[in-house]
Amino acid sequence: MRDLFLGQGVAHTIMLLAFVIAIGIYLGRFKVKGVSIGATWILFMGIIMSHFGFRADPEMLHFIKEFGLILFVFSIGLQVGPGFFHSLKSGGVKMNLLALLNVLLAVVVTYVISVVTGVDLKTMVGVMSGAVTNTPGLGAAQQTYIDVASAGGMDPVVASKAASELASGYAVTYPIGVIGVILVLLVGKSLFKVNPAKELAELEALEDSGSHPRRMHVAVENPAIFGKKLSDILREFNGEYVVSRIMKGKEILFATGDTVLEEGDKVLIVTSQQEVERLRILFGQEVPLHLEDWDRMDHHLVTRRLTVTKSSLTGKRLRDLHFREAYEVSVTRVIRSGVELVARPDLYLQMGDGLICIGAEQNIQRVAEKVGNSSGALDKPNLVPIFLGIVVGIIFGSLPIRFPGIPQPIKLGLAGGPLIIAILLGHFGPKHKITTFTTMSANLMIREIGISLFLAAVGLGAGENFVSSIVNGGYWWILYGAIITIVPVFLTFVIARFLVRLNFYQVCGLIAGSCCNPPALAFAQGMYGSDYTSVNYATVYPLSMFLRVLVAQLLILISFA
Repeated sequence: MRDLFLGQGVAHTIMLLAFVIAIGIYLGRFKVKGVSIGATWILFMGIIMSHFGFRADPEMLHFIKEFGLILFVFSIGLQVGPGFFHSLKSGGVKMNLLALLNVLLAVVVTYVISVVTGVDLKTMVGVMSGAVTNTPGLGAAQQTYIDVASAGGMDPVVASKAASELASGYAVTYPIGVIGVILVLLVGKSLFKVNPAKELAELEALEDSGSHPRRMHVAVENPAIFGKKLSDILREFNGEYVVSRIMKGKEILFATGDTVLEEGDKVLIVTSQQEVERLRILFGQEVPLHLEDWDRMDHHLVTRRLTVTKSSLTGKRLRDLHFREAYEVSVTRVIRSGVELVARPDLYLQMGDGLICIGAEQNIQRVAEKVGNSSGALDKPNLVPIFLGIVVGIIFGSLPIRFPGIPQPIKLGLAGGPLIIAILLGHFGPKHKITTFTTMSANLMIREIGISLFLAAVGLGAGENFVSSIVNGGYWWILYGAIITIVPVFLTFVIARFLVRLNFYQVCGLIAGSCCNPPALAFAQGMYGSDYTSVNYATVYPLSMFLRVLVAQLLILISFA
């Protein structure tokens, strides 16, 4: 029993991790003036337990830390994948430029502190890696240190020992990096009088008017389409829109390819915001007719949401299923991972998609039989794409990327690689008949388990030398780390909020992603109850991770120059 509680075996490590996570989650429920740091308590519980002599197997801790981080970022990637590229097009360049600013400010502050205080730049790289919570950056810096020192004639064993000292600065400042970002978000919210509920409503309104499909009620006024079949019009003027119903006088008709449009007809269209002006030119001006008016005048057509539960439909395009021609049912929108998409004919379906269908009740029932519409079929989790995606992500993250003039190649690491692959799977999977569907509850479970394992492992690994490092001069590292964390993040917050005018939730995702800070993301999601931050986090994370790893290596090279 002594080995169970005080040893370093498998059983002891698992039990210790479970205890740290359980107590950390419990403490995360308590709030002070409505504020809680949530899952970050797991990190601090790990540090406390490690400080008081509870040790875990180092190799197991390393595995658990990396595996937990992989699960966390992969679940985020799958969730944001369907809407990622739209987000990238609509504001990704701007977001990544702000992320670049945050990274460069941290580098400048680190270099200035080194020059002003006289602290060796190599040591400051370890301090910076902890302050920006970038474990891959620390690993890359250590490897670069060993390679450059060995090439300069230093004994490889001595070089390896010297490089390992970078981890002391990392261990001391990592908690500061976590809590510092969270404090900036809290202070920024209070200082600038941010109303989260109002910000969320504004963001939802923006989404509804932008990326989300919208309905148009237009009068047919363009002489060029008078007397033409709808199929000919759709073929000639292809785009991201769906014509669902047509009103001729007081009669409402289901829109088929053979329907002939005449002057004065009213058309109900579902489209994206980007297509609105083009459709006004094609058909005519919008008229003040609401959906309730259509429903009141048309009793034989109903609207239903059907769920694709047949795996055989994954990779099928909407046009291949002939809903309109064979069943007289129109699919106006597709809901995937909480994201509404316009039901374009060339849209690839996957298992779990929600289809908003319009048609006669009996016809919709026939479509339901074709797509499955069985909730029980989605109860079983689809794990194969997840684990195969992780395999591909690890391989991708391990590929060396070489730059001219830099002796060591750059890698995206065990976090950046899986995140990018998960995003690509979420977006392109259906096109290639890969079912990536997971229920929101399953995705959340994977995410929470991943971040909990990661924080517990980091805390248990950092706690052993935490106090001694501080006593032996490391207390200055705390101050330096706080400056490296807070100054760039606060300046980025102010610029993003007031110059670029980003929404508060977008700022939270931007800062958490550009700092490669999963705990900050988890805090923002838990505190403000929104997943909007995840999209922005994933938008800037890959580039930020790459840059953080790159600048850590560059600073080591500069220190040897």
